[in-house]
Amino acid sequence: MARGGGALRMGLVALGEDEWLQPDPDLAARKTAFDAHPDSVQLTPLARAAGEELAAMLGVAGGLLGAARSAWEDMCLLLPCAEAPDISPYRLVGAAVGFPTDWHPAQKIGLPLVALHAPIDGYARQLATGVDHFMAQLRPGRIFGRCNWFVSPTPALRWIDTDPPEATFAHVTADNAGETLFVRCERQTLRRLPQTRAIVFTIGVYVTPLGALSGANVARLDASLKTIPEPEALRRGAACFAAQVSAYASRRASTFAAI
Repeated sequence: MARGGGALRMGLVALGEDEWLQPDPDLAARKTAFDAHPDSVQLTPLARAAGEELAAMLGVAGGLLGAARSAWEDMCLLLPCAEAPDISPYRLVGAAVGFPTDWHPAQKIGLPLVALHAPIDGYARQLATGVDHFMAQLRPGRIFGRCNWFVSPTPALRWIDTDPPEATFAHVTADNAGETLFVRCERQTLRRLPQTRAIVFTIGVYVTPLGALSGANVARLDASLKTIPEPEALRRGAACFAAQVSAYASRRASTFAAI
């Protein structure tokens, strides 16, 4: 949940059925991702029925993986403990994530939401209670969405960084930031399946070079990087690219003003 200064917010908006998933997905890219990385799919026994229900909703077979292969979006399934569904937290019971943003589904499967978001500064104290309440109250037929953003050094749809940020962004300068930095946007949605009552969390990934953004969007990114809380900036390695983004944004603004 990347953001600028201030408290964390879910930032959800209501969506229509026709806004849920991207039309005309690149299914070849999805197939390639899942075939190359079978560990992208993690399932607990609780995911079986929910995955079948989701696949049937999309008109495909193959459970959760079949559903994720049929759409652009990665798909996760969340359920509370069956013994106490009204009071227990939601957990990640299934994940089909072909385009991860620096996380491994195998390391997260089975965890409750607060543990899933543990690396995010402020989640436990500012947002966890609100998220748990939203999950418990979400009704079938309602769909909600939000967007998240990251800065990455690659246009790859699958991004799991194994190097420290000092190495990852070492090649980035103020002069080449427009070509060497990429803004990675996650379009996320939440909806409840009517039969199993599982919540489906989808993640649609879109990556574009910093230089392809409008001047206004570059300026917004620069402002967010300047106000993002220090622990979150550290987690994202912002110290290794924020100055370059700021210099690039100033140059873009000066060029536009001179026209």
